[in-house]
Amino acid sequence: MTLHFYFARKFAYAVGMVFVLFGVLLTMLDLVDQLRRFDGSDITFTGALGLSLLSVPQTLYAILPLIVILATLVLFLGLARTSEMVVTRAAGRSALRSLVAPGLTALGIGIFAVTVFNPIVAATQKQYEQKANAYRNDGSSVLSISDEGLWLRQGGPEGQTVIRAVGTNLEGTSFTGVTFITFAPEGGPVQRIEAKTAALVPGEWQLTGAKVWPLKDTPNPERAAVLHAEMTLPSTLTRDQIRDSFGTPSAIPIWELPAFITSLDTAGFSARQHRVWLQMQLAMPLFLAAMVMIGAGFTMRHTRFGRTGLMVLLALMLGLGAYFIRNFAQILGENGQIPIILAAWSPPIATILLSLGLLLHLEDG
Repeated sequence: MTLHFYFARKFAYAVGMVFVLFGVLLTMLDLVDQLRRFDGSDITFTGALGLSLLSVPQTLYAILPLIVILATLVLFLGLARTSEMVVTRAAGRSALRSLVAPGLTALGIGIFAVTVFNPIVAATQKQYEQKANAYRNDGSSVLSISDEGLWLRQGGPEGQTVIRAVGTNLEGTSFTGVTFITFAPEGGPVQRIEAKTAALVPGEWQLTGAKVWPLKDTPNPERAAVLHAEMTLPSTLTRDQIRDSFGTPSAIPIWELPAFITSLDTAGFSARQHRVWLQMQLAMPLFLAAMVMIGAGFTMRHTRFGRTGLMVLLALMLGLGAYFIRNFAQILGENGQIPIILAAWSPPIATILLSLGLLLHLEDG
């Protein structure tokens, strides 16, 4: 048990060291990128640094499997260099038993990352998008989804228009039970429109079964209301703007993701991308344990055997390959080409089985 705690402590220290090293490096690189991106804006060095500190957690979370495999290489290369692995084997401890502590530690790190670090990343990403939009002066998201339906906004020379719809199609271009409320540039409602359906086409809304209430300079809006079987309204929105306003699934804390998926389904949008992301996060701890097994399979050997550099290179290549396959499976799952469960859980399970076979071959021949 003492040896397990020793290996677990050294592995956790290695993960922390690599994590901090990557955090500092990525912050410096992102700082330069932020200064270049907002070159024409009134952004100070402090503002750019703040944007970098908000942006880096998302990148660190995305490359966490690579951080874990690098930490595994640091751990076992250090143990091999100090002959601690030789002593461990001489004491009768097999390679697989020596992997128990780092593997369980990787599982714990994965659980912590998904349950604690993931909401932090989502919060920092939202803050980053808000601050970046403020520097770009292009406003915030044009769409919001709630229990009352979905809400949109559009701007124009005549002022801002708030749009509420009960439901929509998967493409976000045809809405039902739609209400338009237009506000003057100086403030105050000007017009209200309710329509059975509203279709978004380039440059305008096409409404059917619409009723228009003037809300300005009229004592009785209901008496002045006009019915239209069909009518059009100018629009500055596009389908891409609406779809992009959902935000990436990574911007939603994992604890809120199931409710958000339900809201998307209720509103009529496809939530497949968010379902794939949710399953990928649940499989994250298992994938981190697989990274440990890959790194250990090539480095649990004494340095006197030589070819250490080649073994490290092979471990990194196999780890990067598993990371690429995982991301590729995620894309296939989001596109509906493979089932969601298969996209999320097959890469870590396949990686564990492959690395386990490698370990058994190297250790037992």
